[in-house]
Amino acid sequence: MKPLPTLRQLRYLVAVVDRCHFGQAAEACLVSQSTLSAGIQELEDLLGATLVERTRRSVLPTPLGREIAERARQLLKGAEELVDITRSAADPMSGALHLGVIPTIGPFLIPRVMPALREAFPRLRLYLREDQTARLLGQLNAGKLDAALLALPYPMGDLETEDIAEDRFCFVCPTGHRLSGGDPAQPVAVPSEDLLLLEDGHCLRDHAMAACALDATPHNTAFQGTSLHTLVQMVANGLGVTLLPQMAVDSGILRGLDLAVRPLAGDRPGRRIALAWRRTSGRKETFQRLAEALRAEMTRNDA
Repeated sequence: MKPLPTLRQLRYLVAVVDRCHFGQAAEACLVSQSTLSAGIQELEDLLGATLVERTRRSVLPTPLGREIAERARQLLKGAEELVDITRSAADPMSGALHLGVIPTIGPFLIPRVMPALREAFPRLRLYLREDQTARLLGQLNAGKLDAALLALPYPMGDLETEDIAEDRFCFVCPTGHRLSGGDPAQPVAVPSEDLLLLEDGHCLRDHAMAACALDATPHNTAFQGTSLHTLVQMVANGLGVTLLPQMAVDSGILRGLDLAVRPLAGDRPGRRIALAWRRTSGRKETFQRLAEALRAEMTRNDA
């Protein structure tokens, strides 16, 4: 039988390639530097090839080492999914679950649902990671996250998703603005030259522009917010108007500010909140039950 690398050796290699530093890689793997170095050497001897170039001051993966590390990531992810399948069969709603969440959802949804989730699934340990959509999807596909709470539409590739709720947009402006009163604001009436949006990289920017049928050309490029709280403060200081998701308004983001809020008219002016996970994951039942609990809690809070 052909001798094969161990998962431990492959994990050491991935850690070294990611960090280009034996000390940091050893710390990440919870082993001594000598143990990690010996594991890498054993892997090189087994494969008959040099995977990392060593100097006194640095570690540089060879082209072959990078290729082997990429293949090793897939093998390690598959091994983790085998463990997940076994544990999920015993109790789907137990153990650690690493959940990504985007910044325009996390601060407004998580505080609402966490008490109910802890009560419903006391053995489930949620570890949260907040980041922009593209980076969360990269971590999800790499196996660093188990699932992610995102806003759709967004290109999801081969990931599986389940919708949780619709999150409509509200038009927010100073109380003296010409659109501050009356019926729901028509998307075509929103002044694009005064519209304050999040900076590039936030999917909410694209969703807001789509709701108002705006093209991708930057509008108020002088002022772009890094968060919804920043946008709100800019509007309160008379710098323009903005669109906010309903869940942010419901959370009290406008509390204490002299701003007018109007619903945005139209058939579907908003975004869809969804839970996403890898199609190959062995924890599908876990994610479906989590999505069901989130959906039920949001429906209860909106009632």
